[in-house]
Amino acid sequence: MRHLLYRASVALTFACSFVSTYSARADKAPVELRILAINDFHGNLKPPPGGIRINDPNDKTRKITVPAGGAETMASLVQQLHEGHKNTIFVAAGDLIGASPFLSAMFHDEPTIESLSMMKLAISSVGNHEFDEGKDELLRMQNGGCHPEGCKGPHPFAGAAFHYLAASTIDKSTGKTVFPPYEIREFDGIPIAFIGLTLKGTADIISPAASQGLEFRGEADTVNALIPELKARGVEAVVVLIHEGGFPTGDYNECPGISGPIVDIVKKLDRAVDVVISGHTHQAYNCEIDGRLVTSGDKYGTLVTAIDLKLDPQSRDIISAKANNNIVRIGALPKDPEQTALIETYEKLAAPIANRLAGTVSATLSRVPNAAGESTLGDVVADAQLAATRDEVNGGAVIAFTNPGGIRTDIDKHDDGVVSFADVFASQPFRNQLVTLTLTGSQIKAMLEQQWRDPTRPRVLPVSRGFAYGYDPAKPDGERVAASSMRLNGVLIDPAASYRVTVNNYLALGGDGFTVLKQGLKPQFGVYDDEALFAYFRKSSPVGPPPSDRITQGN
Repeated sequence: MRHLLYRASVALTFACSFVSTYSARADKAPVELRILAINDFHGNLKPPPGGIRINDPNDKTRKITVPAGGAETMASLVQQLHEGHKNTIFVAAGDLIGASPFLSAMFHDEPTIESLSMMKLAISSVGNHEFDEGKDELLRMQNGGCHPEGCKGPHPFAGAAFHYLAASTIDKSTGKTVFPPYEIREFDGIPIAFIGLTLKGTADIISPAASQGLEFRGEADTVNALIPELKARGVEAVVVLIHEGGFPTGDYNECPGISGPIVDIVKKLDRAVDVVISGHTHQAYNCEIDGRLVTSGDKYGTLVTAIDLKLDPQSRDIISAKANNNIVRIGALPKDPEQTALIETYEKLAAPIANRLAGTVSATLSRVPNAAGESTLGDVVADAQLAATRDEVNGGAVIAFTNPGGIRTDIDKHDDGVVSFADVFASQPFRNQLVTLTLTGSQIKAMLEQQWRDPTRPRVLPVSRGFAYGYDPAKPDGERVAASSMRLNGVLIDPAASYRVTVNNYLALGGDGFTVLKQGLKPQFGVYDDEALFAYFRKSSPVGPPPSDRITQGN
């Protein structure tokens, strides 16, 4: 009886203790956490020329351009958004580097890694552009050391102070992820997992050489497979940093409607995922999809997203999430002096090359395509590549094609019309080498048909002057381009004849799905695309928009 009474007493004491602890935890206020997020920075240490386009606050039917971006102002805004918040973390959703302006690209994006490390960026998913120079170069970005071409910066490169995550990127030689799939951070004793990954289609939009040996797995399946492991580690709150996005219909801080890959991905995610921070599409939105917060912060450092979470101390899960996209308004805050010093140091080294005179323009050369897919800058780039390879000794080309994704910015007309090498490089930042190949007329047609490999997002190739064709997007696969519409200098393309065609090495390896180009014969390698465009400006200035008559809809 004494033993029974003793055990009852112990049980009662334990129950009272448990109830007391439970009540204390239940009564405890939620833990607050602020997440600051960016995406698609692309090495824009200085403000991008276009700023950000938003609805006019005084007339929602109009758009206005707000000067925004730049590391100096972003650093100040990040610091301001941190103030007054006990728990904060700064994260990113990929494409921090790659396709960068000259100031960053000349030094293989080391200045950008240093800049974001100084801002105390903590975690970033990889994006497709993180792989532009291959896996080994990305590992160098994380770990430091000199580029194979040698050290070009003002001091040894230490690597990123933040951590890259790559949950869906598998090194085939080891079967393991290139970087850790997730990172767990604790805030007032509550763990939160940040899962980072890039889009499944990364291999289709980076150089085949860069993707060699890598596998990019499905987004939702990758995330969902990690949830049991995280729960076993006591994690209930999950944030996904994903380099894939959507296309909204509203302004930069709203989401009346959104389409695109991110919608289906979010709907497939395990319910354990509470917040999704996205990117890739260069859009700005603040959405709720399938009951979850989904955000994106435009591009080039024009926005910083502030996400405020409330965490339940009892369940350790997120019970509230709201977001606000904050414009990095130039002049609204003082420039961060550390960022200014960093930029000035690299500018001093870059200036002798960046400031070289290329030539002049008579009007802005826009990369924005018309309804048929032709753009003025695309035409000029293709003309430059033809000019660089037309002579027999340089390849004997009669046609040049380039990929629209390789043309990153407009070449703007300034007051004096002057164009510098930095302007040229900004529009062609990948430094792809030109390759001249022999293709038959039928292979050229087959290549053009591959522009609709993804009918929802066709990739219309800019083409050099002298070549013209028409297409009908409503026709079936393989029949969109009529052979009778394909002409070179007014002469019908002969399906059996051979033509020397210039493309860049990205396309020549089958990049963007143009696999027909891998069949090309007698390849001859030439100069880099930025050098070809620079030389074209030197010889042909002033350069103006050519007639848009090379590509037409309708055969």
